[in-house]
Amino acid sequence: MSNFVDYVKIHCKSGHGGAGSSHLRREKYIPKGGPDGGDGGRGGHVIMKGNAHEWTLLPLRYTRHIKAEKGHNGMKNQLTGAYGEDVYIEVPLGTIARNEEGEIIAEILEDGQEIIIKHGGKGGKGNEHFKTSTNQTPRFAQPGMDGEEGFVIFELKLLADVGLVGFPNAGKSTLLAAVSAAKPKIANYAFTTLTPNLGIVDYRNYKSFVMADIPGIIEGAAEGKGLGHRFLRHIERNSILLFMIPADSESHFQEFKILENELKEYNPELMDKDFLISISKSDLLDDELKEEILKEFPENRKPIFFSGVTQEGIMELKDAIWKRLHGEGENL
Repeated sequence: MSNFVDYVKIHCKSGHGGAGSSHLRREKYIPKGGPDGGDGGRGGHVIMKGNAHEWTLLPLRYTRHIKAEKGHNGMKNQLTGAYGEDVYIEVPLGTIARNEEGEIIAEILEDGQEIIIKHGGKGGKGNEHFKTSTNQTPRFAQPGMDGEEGFVIFELKLLADVGLVGFPNAGKSTLLAAVSAAKPKIANYAFTTLTPNLGIVDYRNYKSFVMADIPGIIEGAAEGKGLGHRFLRHIERNSILLFMIPADSESHFQEFKILENELKEYNPELMDKDFLISISKSDLLDDELKEEILKEFPENRKPIFFSGVTQEGIMELKDAIWKRLHGEGENL
């Protein structure tokens, strides 16, 4: 999924409330009709809404300002002004909104979920509310209250079944391209994918699961080096993690421990997630080298060998992922 956008900053402004009416009833046969001014209508809200059919914040990429409608003024005969029209910002599931201070003000987890992020101003009261025994004909009414405005930062944390975790050049993009219709950029360099890619992986009997290629880890990411927290936040939302160690690594188990430590430093709760270990680019290995690599790992941490280029071990990898996602007892 190219052009992935996971961070957008928008200036949002809700509508001002409509003014109350200070109308006095004047009819031919009712010389002292008194106040009958209605209330102003509420200003429009700015509302964040979940949309399961959206995968990125790309539709919002070039949106700089969002403004809701002002509430309508009150009218005679105690008629309340119409509410200002609300504005909806549709976002993918897993999107959070922060205020200018960085505090989380909303989080969307379900399709159709709605959260008001800027409340419309209340409408002012009409003069009928201010009638007293000593002031039978008040000629004043309340103005509407101001709406809320300010910058809102929208961030998307990927909601995927499987998150791919590995150093740059571990073969994550190659795997995703091999098992899904995603078209990530692939190059042989020891830097990293700059943006996450998401792909739907077809499985047996028309089943499927979602796989996310998270930007590659570099040592010290938990302290903010490299892409730092920008990629680590995506890992929080994956159901299981797939650690990927390339076949040409100098020390496969040591590389796994470094990756594991980066996640632990960032958020110890990530260690509670279920995970698998895999050795990518296994077309570079013969059976003897595979046996040597297996000896590096403890019995309960044996890796799965696969090659995204030759498709070797891909089905076995899918089976292992499906079992972890849906339980060991599920029929494949």
